[in-house]
Amino acid sequence: MEAVDALTYMQDVEPPPGRLPVLVRFVNTVDHEHHREVLSEPAKLGGVLDLDPGAALGEPELRRAREVRTALRSLALANNGGPADPEALAVLERAASRGRLTVRFDTTSARLEPEARDVDGALADLVGIVYTAMADGSWDRLKACRRDVCGWLFYDRSRNRSAVWCQMAVCGNRTKTKAYRSRRAPGMKRSSVSQSPPIAIAAPASAITAPPRPGTSSAKKSRMPGTARTRT
Repeated sequence: MEAVDALTYMQDVEPPPGRLPVLVRFVNTVDHEHHREVLSEPAKLGGVLDLDPGAALGEPELRRAREVRTALRSLALANNGGPADPEALAVLERAASRGRLTVRFDTTSARLEPEARDVDGALADLVGIVYTAMADGSWDRLKACRRDVCGWLFYDRSRNRSAVWCQMAVCGNRTKTKAYRSRRAPGMKRSSVSQSPPIAIAAPASAITAPPRPGTSSAKKSRMPGTARTRT
């Protein structure tokens, strides 16, 4: 993976409601398609998570952060039709326990927050954001792009919650083009090529729970012949 300071793909879109932007910003720190990684070393955690001064930053913390990131993406893929991955739930349960989530009340609401803002506390806070979003009904609209090399988190604002790609003009078109070319490849039977995009393994949202080249723009760079009937 190439180490980068930030990934700026789709920064011009309207952010999701509540505290979901915190979670989206954390999960979208890796570009699988172009092999770019923001969390390339422990020191990068301080720029991504809201930490107390002097919080420990080491390889164990970095490993746990990446595990939570993968688990959160799995849950977002579940919102987009993906099957269950029980290990993702186990990862988040451990994160919530390590971070010692507690309920914080104010005069109008309550929410889950960690006791401290070290790395484990910040990761637990992300789990609390998922819980709160599920309670207020916004969680189901947070999805991960179905394109196998993408997985970018996005908020589905369509009326019937039918969006499956981070951008239809990018991942949607590229997936359809790939399927079309596969169907027309010599020697391939039409019935042997699935027209459905690949879906990564994920956990169901009810249980809690790359992009195109980033940086400069919101767009990416990126039958068997029939046999004539013989007359007799």
